[in-house]
Amino acid sequence: MTVQSRSPFVSVLIPAITTAIWFIILCGIIYPLLTTVVANVLFPYQAQGSLITVNGKVIGSELIGQNFTAPKYFHPRPSATTKTGTTDKPQPYNAAQSGASNYGPTNKKLIDGVKDAVAAYRKENGLADNVLVPVDAVTASGSGLDPHISIANANLQSPRVAKARNLPLTEVQKLVKQNTQGRQFGLLGEPRVNVLKLNLALDQAKSK
Repeated sequence: MTVQSRSPFVSVLIPAITTAIWFIILCGIIYPLLTTVVANVLFPYQAQGSLITVNGKVIGSELIGQNFTAPKYFHPRPSATTKTGTTDKPQPYNAAQSGASNYGPTNKKLIDGVKDAVAAYRKENGLADNVLVPVDAVTASGSGLDPHISIANANLQSPRVAKARNLPLTEVQKLVKQNTQGRQFGLLGEPRVNVLKLNLALDQAKSK
């Protein structure tokens, strides 16, 4: 009696399943665990979400903007993450809806939206009609979550914030300068200000 040889299908299936299992173990378990451990050891702050705490309470992340609207605070750039989902309320800076508006440069909705935003920005900050408005003050970032504003944007908002807080303008400008981040590695990007950190510095300055 001769032993029947494996069918071609079985000969191919077994190595395929074995390979898939090994890749699941390697890429789905070992690699994520290894990178998680290494990241938490070498970069614990960043690995935990770059969370900002005040008196032991987490109030946000320095990587995700927040929608400040009160006159006494610096305001962030607009956010495109206003998809409503199951609620009728807008949700700016909703990390679950990260994304851009996807409007092209000639899209009428974008053009009209920017015009309205420019008018509102000038009115809010008491600016003349001929004052140039920084582009980051009237357009959203690609992620819709950008926590930074430009130095020009911060400088134009400074008089409003100083007036609302009854603080000398020079003190507010000093805080802007202290919270300015330079180019990454001295080369990448532009100098910028983290809005959450700057607003926290304002609150602390007033409480002193």
